[in-house]
Amino acid sequence: MLGNIDLSLVDWSRAQFALTAMYHWLFVPLTLGLSFIIAIMETIYVKTGNEEWKRMTRFWMTLFGINFAIGVATGIILEFEFGTNSSSYSWFVGDIFGAPLAIEGILAFFLESTFVAVMFFGWNKVSKKFHLASTWLVAVGANLSALWILVANAWMQNPVGMVFNPETARNEMVNFWAVLFNPVAVDKFLHTIFSGFLLASVFVVGVSSWFIIKKREEWLSKRSILIASVFGLLSSLMVAFTGDTSARTIAQVQPVKFAAMEALYTGSKDAGLVAVGVLKKSDEKLITDKAVNNFVMKIRIPGLLSVMTGGSRDVFVPGIKDLIHYGDTTRNILSIPEMMERGRFAREVLDDYKRARMLNDNEQADIIRNDYFRTRSFLEENFRYFGYAFLNSPEDAIPNVAVAFYSFHLMVMLGFFFILLFILAIFMLFRGTLQKNKWFLWLALLSIPLVYICSEAGWVTAEMGRQPWIIQDMMPVSVAVSQLSPGSVITTFILFAVLFTALLAAEVSIMIRQIKSGPKH
Repeated sequence: MLGNIDLSLVDWSRAQFALTAMYHWLFVPLTLGLSFIIAIMETIYVKTGNEEWKRMTRFWMTLFGINFAIGVATGIILEFEFGTNSSSYSWFVGDIFGAPLAIEGILAFFLESTFVAVMFFGWNKVSKKFHLASTWLVAVGANLSALWILVANAWMQNPVGMVFNPETARNEMVNFWAVLFNPVAVDKFLHTIFSGFLLASVFVVGVSSWFIIKKREEWLSKRSILIASVFGLLSSLMVAFTGDTSARTIAQVQPVKFAAMEALYTGSKDAGLVAVGVLKKSDEKLITDKAVNNFVMKIRIPGLLSVMTGGSRDVFVPGIKDLIHYGDTTRNILSIPEMMERGRFAREVLDDYKRARMLNDNEQADIIRNDYFRTRSFLEENFRYFGYAFLNSPEDAIPNVAVAFYSFHLMVMLGFFFILLFILAIFMLFRGTLQKNKWFLWLALLSIPLVYICSEAGWVTAEMGRQPWIIQDMMPVSVAVSQLSPGSVITTFILFAVLFTALLAAEVSIMIRQIKSGPKH
């Protein structure tokens, strides 16, 4: 099925999008969380009238502004890449995918950009309360912007609220609310924004710890740590909660991805959750009937995976081999070969219809339209698996298990580490021992790169775990790519890599210089 596709073009197109997305996500989460931390600080300033709170707010606001500008630039490039590198995807589902992005541009982005000027340049030009309102609106706008982008991404993970139009060979939205309240969208939005809050909190705690190490701005630093630690602790607990609900949803709508996250090849009842594990080095995708022991070592929590997915240790959790060979009858999940068969049937019907229309055989076209495309059962039972028609073998539906497993577990372990970090910070502040514990201050400072690694690992899990799909079950990445020469994609990949690296280096340099200069008097 993929014989006419240049796989080097597919790989470079994927690499370019991954490069842009990962660089973009270095800037976004700090914007999401720092905007609210700044708003909280300014609220205290307006309530107390203490100019030190204003000085604190303006310092963190400057760091926010540096990050905000570069985040917007990379985000615009990322959205354009859907049209340039994935034109088939844009044609197939542009009516649906484009809607939330349009709303993001019209509503959230304009709300954010309108008041950001007041927030930065309105000091002493507008009233305190109006300036405070502008700061809060920027924070709300930044997170509303994330909402619509995440709704679009969640639809790719779990396509809902649309119907296929055979006349145009495109999917069209029929239920906006189903798209907006897609269970994956709800989980993804909450988990992502709270992870952004967590990242910004670690950033503030780490930078403030550096000031204390250098015996500078101790009043400002301690209060910054207090606000960020309380905000971060609440956010990290919500990250853990939404991560649990997200995993339950993934187990229902992306079962192969869920199994890959746990490197679970053979399912069972009373399935244990792997807390820590090391996989055997193997590039082979094991789907034989023979049981697979794919761990060198692992620490497993008995029964927890069954409890997480179904609420009971008696719940059967299917592994990759089970899903490939048998599916899961308890959740009406077909085996991969069955999905491939239904997808190929849907594709054959569509090809016959297109051929009849091209030959002006209206009678045959009407028969196909009435027998298939106007029959809800055909669309639900066959067309929902359209993407499987393009797979060469069932193994093609298996993502890179090692990447999914390690990125997921790294994210989880670091997440619990940050909970402990915030608890220790609050404890030491109230005990008055924060300055004495230099080890903790250095740990907080060194946690800044760790929280970025954790954040990126979450997106690696989400996006690599759903491969080979750009739209789950409906379109593989290999079919979505634009018909470009691999050389042009390689060239732009190199240009973007150089540009983004330069932007990142510039941002880090400016941020460090601004931090070293400290709050202005």
